[in-house]
Amino acid sequence: MARKGILASLLFLLVPLLVAQERVDLNMIHRLKTEEFQNSQVMEIMYNLTDRYGPRLTNSPQYRAAGNWAVGQLKEWGLVNVHLEKWATPTDNPIPSWQYTEYNGAMVEPSYMPIIGVPAAWTRGTDGPVTGEAILAPIQNQADMEKFKGKLAGKIVLAVPPPELEFPTTPLGRRYTDAELAEISTELIPTGAAGGRFGRYGAPLPSARPGQPRMDYAAIREFRRKLDAFWKEEKVLVTLQATARGESGTLFGGGAHNRMDTSNPPQVSITAEHYNRIARLLEHKVPVKLRFDIKTEWDTSITDSFNVIGEIPGTTKPDEVVMLGGHLDSWHYATGATDNGAGSGVSMEVLRLLEAVHAKMDRTVRVALWGGEEEGILGSAAYVKEHFADPKVMKPTPEHAKLSGYFNVDNGTGRIRGVYLQGNEMMRPIFEAWFAALKDMTPGVITIRNTGGTDHLSFDAVGLPGFQFIQDPMDYATRTHHSNMDVYDRLQPADLHQMAVIEASFVYNAATRPGLLPRKDLPAPRPEDGHGGRGGRGTRN
Repeated sequence: MARKGILASLLFLLVPLLVAQERVDLNMIHRLKTEEFQNSQVMEIMYNLTDRYGPRLTNSPQYRAAGNWAVGQLKEWGLVNVHLEKWATPTDNPIPSWQYTEYNGAMVEPSYMPIIGVPAAWTRGTDGPVTGEAILAPIQNQADMEKFKGKLAGKIVLAVPPPELEFPTTPLGRRYTDAELAEISTELIPTGAAGGRFGRYGAPLPSARPGQPRMDYAAIREFRRKLDAFWKEEKVLVTLQATARGESGTLFGGGAHNRMDTSNPPQVSITAEHYNRIARLLEHKVPVKLRFDIKTEWDTSITDSFNVIGEIPGTTKPDEVVMLGGHLDSWHYATGATDNGAGSGVSMEVLRLLEAVHAKMDRTVRVALWGGEEEGILGSAAYVKEHFADPKVMKPTPEHAKLSGYFNVDNGTGRIRGVYLQGNEMMRPIFEAWFAALKDMTPGVITIRNTGGTDHLSFDAVGLPGFQFIQDPMDYATRTHHSNMDVYDRLQPADLHQMAVIEASFVYNAATRPGLLPRKDLPAPRPEDGHGGRGGRGTRN
């Protein structure tokens, strides 16, 4: 028999033995379920993170208020070492305190139409109402800048091509089908040292379009800087953006590329239907006048941010740690409910559950609510660099050897259907045993696939076990992710209850099993990449 066949046979024989050895406390799982389904506070947590303290744009007044509220709540539940742990935002593009306090937009000629829109983050206000002629000037390269040079002063610019809106024939929201879950679970061990790259919903991520070169993000950032300077040189009044993702009044957006530039022209993300009406009028040579009144508040003296940290101390191995979390920050277009109030709220509820049932755990359980995720997983990267290792040099600290693993939730409101192994095949029999005790709640799909774009990557980048759960897509990609519809009403309470029980079970199992979770080899230093990359999401702005 070939060596590969012998190894496969041995693995087949060993997996049941490993599963049998991985003990699960069924009584504890029963207690966690009972507490969650009878006394849950997860929706009250979500109310506070969204309606009360949302949105939570990094370093905004609301973000700071949300962090202070979370600290007080964790302390009330009995956690220790609860604090706001500061980290410095990037020196080349810091994140100031910013919020908009008023927005009014309308087409006033040839007829009146209120415009559904939200100012992009870190753009200035209009200093009172401004009215100007609209012009369609989608600038996508240097040649476009030359084409429109000297023609945009005092204009309100439609800065992207009109989005093409296909007729929607599929539901906005959906759950994974059995066939899709089966396809995810049968992925083979990826080839190559880093394994495959997959997006937030399990779809493969191509490096570029077929026949096209790999995207040069440095060149993209440089062009954006030139474009920002161009708008200012041309003295435009306002720039407008819209995307084909939006429909039926839903809009999607981000932020200005230079966050500290208080002189950049106001940029507004508007719904595609309103954008396209204006564009069609212009294409038919009908003059259009628009009016905007935008007020924003800046404090460029505040550029340090924070993560919210709290702990339940371990009993016999308090120096060993199991971590869980999600990102506290959001965009400002709505209240950050599914991205990622859901992950932060569930993480808080997990700690409440463990405290409520008086769980005795050998290892310390530490929750982290991250800042700066939307700007490039900055908060978790700073934390990992401070406590565990800098991926640029890859010299582990003593804490590195004591972290068992990190569990992350950041795929919206959908219930947990399984977990991504992130290339760590050693975890499969362990997760199989853990999921076996939760079969009434989830099929427990386990895939070798990597998933990108969120805070577990900061841990994985320095060789620490970091995992993101597989969640039902729901309407995350189609309606709520970075949109004006990311609100409390899009949350699904039953799904959040399920998520809380499953994550609490995983955390408890990791904190009480005899040994630390198995980990992959320490990666080689990556001088070019300080936080391990964003995987499936790419850049935010």
